[in-house]
Amino acid sequence: MTKSIEIPTIELSNGTAIPQFGLGVFQVPPRETYENVAYGIQTGYRHLDTAKIYGNEAEVGQAVRASGVPREAFFITTKLWNDEHGDAVGALKASLGRLEMTHVDLYLIHWPAPAQDRYVEAWQGLIEAQKQGLTREIGVSNFQAPHLRRIIDETGVTPAVNQIELHPYLAQAGLRREHADRGIVTEAWSPLAKGTVLKEAAVQEIAERHGRTPAQVVLRWHLQLGNVVFPKSVTPSRLEENIDIWDFELSQEELDRIEALDRGERTGPDPDTFS
Repeated sequence: MTKSIEIPTIELSNGTAIPQFGLGVFQVPPRETYENVAYGIQTGYRHLDTAKIYGNEAEVGQAVRASGVPREAFFITTKLWNDEHGDAVGALKASLGRLEMTHVDLYLIHWPAPAQDRYVEAWQGLIEAQKQGLTREIGVSNFQAPHLRRIIDETGVTPAVNQIELHPYLAQAGLRREHADRGIVTEAWSPLAKGTVLKEAAVQEIAERHGRTPAQVVLRWHLQLGNVVFPKSVTPSRLEENIDIWDFELSQEELDRIEALDRGERTGPDPDTFS
């Protein structure tokens, strides 16, 4: 039986409501993606985040169609890969073909790839894709503040979101302030720092105080910061655990203790050099 959970939403710049919690499918092999997403939908997930480079857009689309849940109940994100910055519209049309959808809800430039110096061109392509109705909202991923400023200055269009690596070891306070100043919603990938942060004494103590798991505490921290967050799991029990975070709240002291774990430590590539 498919659950329907009331997940908070944030209004994006164009007026679209984005669910604050979802399911990511990074590094989920295509052969496992269908069952993973299908179970996630049954558990109550409606925000699904994929990308061309993940190689599993088709399976995400299959799970959505097989769910019996109307397409309009979902928020679907996919992303433009680095070798297609010169043809964002064509790349999105190819993604839509794999998803078997007429549009996505959010299309992102996956990385700025600054050595190529084509991310402004890519952003112009996303603006055109939105005009053509291929995506409801457009945004970026892994953009640093100078990348954001440049595309805004050169096009006059501000991204609805920036999806960045963000977790207690990389709290990104400065970039989050930049987003807030510009009306950009922050999305967090690798929200649990690949699980390493869950071993921290502060996280475990807070979890014990609330009778929750360390993962639930860190995900709750993200939500109370105002982040959109989508942890990845292929384990059914973890999918259920991750989404069960709506009936407790962290105090300001607890939020501060978790943010104090920040040490500027990435689990993924550096956006300034990755191409």
